[in-house]
Amino acid sequence: MGSVGEAGVTPSAIPVIDFAKWNTSTSKAEQLAVAKELTDACRRVGFVYIVNHGLPQDLLDQAFYTAKRLFDLTHEQKMQAPHPDGPEVHRGYSYPGLEKVSQYMDGDEDVGKQLRQVGDCKESYEVGSEENPLQPNVWLPESTLPGFKEFTTKFYWECNKVAQSLLRAMALGIGLDDPEYLIKYHTGHNNQLRLLHYPPVAAADLESKRVARMPAHSDWGSITMLFQDDCGGLEVEDPTTPGKFVPATPMPGACVMNVGDLLMRWSNDSLKSTLHRVTLPPLSDRIEGAQRMTRARYSIPYFVSADPESLVECLPACTDAQNPVKYEPVTQRAYSKVRAKLQYPKSKPVSAAA
Repeated sequence: MGSVGEAGVTPSAIPVIDFAKWNTSTSKAEQLAVAKELTDACRRVGFVYIVNHGLPQDLLDQAFYTAKRLFDLTHEQKMQAPHPDGPEVHRGYSYPGLEKVSQYMDGDEDVGKQLRQVGDCKESYEVGSEENPLQPNVWLPESTLPGFKEFTTKFYWECNKVAQSLLRAMALGIGLDDPEYLIKYHTGHNNQLRLLHYPPVAAADLESKRVARMPAHSDWGSITMLFQDDCGGLEVEDPTTPGKFVPATPMPGACVMNVGDLLMRWSNDSLKSTLHRVTLPPLSDRIEGAQRMTRARYSIPYFVSADPESLVECLPACTDAQNPVKYEPVTQRAYSKVRAKLQYPKSKPVSAAA
């Protein structure tokens, strides 16, 4: 675990934002100070640790316990809720090697096949709002994992409460007069809760690039909230040195928040959507035995997206004579289609046991 250094900065240079005053203060000045601290960090780095974010620790503990119960099921049990074919619907269970994360956006299927030659060694389960007809949930039978649907649905909406607080703070920090401005585009029904498990893998296979965990990429949406265990392995591109990645050291109870592509477009690039990846953990005690196997890693990202038909166009507070508009308007739905095109194959390969 990394300690917090001077000026609220960890050894990895990712700022730490204490959200307590935003959540509890009745002073507009104090809330504005938190909002400006948050957006300043998002301008410089694009990633922040949020402490005192509002989610109780016992709820987070239960979420990780639920994830472990899920991934401890047999492959056959998990495949009772399979991820649908193709990239259009992102729900249910994805076995190791099914999803391929990349920054490639041109949609060339031959390039997609080349990218898939290095498989991503991870498995995941995606949950969304029951009121999103474009992304219908795929649930395990209740008898397979009792209480799973009930808990993940509850956790999804508890995460959305925190997400909406962060969006209000971002709106004020950006300079918008209305703290509800971004909320108008984010009902919560187009978000995505992801339970992630990185099984143990030989360090040599990662070092030789025979397999990957999560290659470098940016997120597509507005913001991402990430909760991670103590294993480590998440890295963020250094804002001062392109191509250099620094560890996002796990901090107990903290939420790692980052800006996504569409909020960067909304802000005319004043907020950074930063590349990040998951690779070998930096500490030797996270690699075990003569085979140098990594420890299993669990993480829970919550992707916050605008509603599908939301038009993302430059915010008035983010453009002037010196900063002309950089992007054409785009809907969330159109942009996500471009980014998702090669993420999942249109016809699933034969699945292998996890």
